[in-house]
Amino acid sequence: MITEELRALYKSHYGTPPSKAEPLQQAGSGRRYYRLYGETPSRPTVIGVCGVSTDENEAFIYLSNFFREQGLPVPQVLDQSADGLCYLQEDLGDLSLFEAISEGRASGSFSQREVQLLTATIRLLPHIQYCGTQGLAYERCYPVKAFDEQSVMWDLNYFKYCFLKATLPDFREDMLENDFTRLARTLVNLDKEQNARTFMYRDFQSRNIMIKDGAPWFIDFQGGRCGPIYYDVASFLWQAKANFPTELRRQLIQEYINALGNYRTVPSTDDFWQRLRLFVLFRQMQVLGVYGLRGYFEQKPHFLQSIPFALNNIRHLLSEPFDDYPYLSSLLLRLAETDKQKTKQPTNSTEGQLTVTVWSFAYKRGIPADESGNHGGFVFDCRAIHNPGRYEQFRHLTGRDKAVMDFLEQDGEMARFLEHVHALLDMSVQRYLKRKFTSLVVCFGCTGGQHRSVYAAQKTAEYLAHTYPEATIRLIHREQGIHETLNKS
Repeated sequence: MITEELRALYKSHYGTPPSKAEPLQQAGSGRRYYRLYGETPSRPTVIGVCGVSTDENEAFIYLSNFFREQGLPVPQVLDQSADGLCYLQEDLGDLSLFEAISEGRASGSFSQREVQLLTATIRLLPHIQYCGTQGLAYERCYPVKAFDEQSVMWDLNYFKYCFLKATLPDFREDMLENDFTRLARTLVNLDKEQNARTFMYRDFQSRNIMIKDGAPWFIDFQGGRCGPIYYDVASFLWQAKANFPTELRRQLIQEYINALGNYRTVPSTDDFWQRLRLFVLFRQMQVLGVYGLRGYFEQKPHFLQSIPFALNNIRHLLSEPFDDYPYLSSLLLRLAETDKQKTKQPTNSTEGQLTVTVWSFAYKRGIPADESGNHGGFVFDCRAIHNPGRYEQFRHLTGRDKAVMDFLEQDGEMARFLEHVHALLDMSVQRYLKRKFTSLVVCFGCTGGQHRSVYAAQKTAEYLAHTYPEATIRLIHREQGIHETLNKS
């Protein structure tokens, strides 16, 4: 058992086993993460990691040690198993940057505090990248040491086979390959005049940045390698579900350029943008390849939900043509326009019609702000209901998983609670529709925003969508980063 291996490693390092081991939410990789609880400063709570590749683990451990020597905020690796498949690292807490900016992502309007966190993060990026000029041994990176034409073509073909062929099978493969080859050559050679061995983080995005004591810390850099600086800027600012407005992106690009000036001669803003946009184009195709594999073929809803956001990024990017890649541009435009007919991004309200926004949230992170300007609605506290989170078998699940739903439904407690809630909502929704009001907010909170509140919000949104088809029902599970529109009036 994975947990037994980690318990043994913890005991070997600290002298006693952890008091308990709790699985953490899995990302897209095969690695498994656990929180191993300790009870004293000499036996602290740590994160246990079990990977599937010793080479990948070794890359992370080497880079973590190297970055710490450079003064960067990365977790300390505390110990490693003899076979190299498991290790212990410092626990940075539960709050990622992605979660810390959840209200801005949902509304498209970012608070001053959210902008401050984003600014602090992107101003540290040049320091991470230029650590690579200070003696980093790139041959220890995994799976390759450098961003080259071969690795670019791997990603482009990943996009072609895992997303494009499943979505838009009618295309000229020879013409597409010609554009792919030209693009790969351009990306690799774009910044050669700087002759700098800069570090490319590769997965530099808000989900891989933790907020500890109000400041950013960096994780999941084991796929990094020598490569161009533009790649990470594109990854961060065009992350599919980040939902950054154009003006905020411009502001953060300028912050990055200002910080970059400490390390190199900075190109003009226009020249920087012309280079950056090529990497934005490449990065969007790269993530669509991942979304296609994980969503279309492995049927994981989280990845399917990200596809419209990535295609929307491409749609905006293609408003300025890529003349050197005409066939690729035409295919991407067809993709984006086809998707636009099927799916539209959720908005705060529909002109002259009622939008009900249903949230689930964790009280420890505060009640969601009402961005509509109406400053009203309902907040329901689910903490009096029997908590599935108290039981080991439910801790890695949410209120959308069948096992948790069955638990909450078995004693009728949740059903009675929602019966009263829905009766109250019926009164308001019916009156709002009659008076042509355009916005109503309904929030469900619990301790962790994972089980009870998620179930209550999900069932309520489904109830409202079925009962009031003339209204638009938006559903936001804040702590999971899930945004859905259940119906469009």
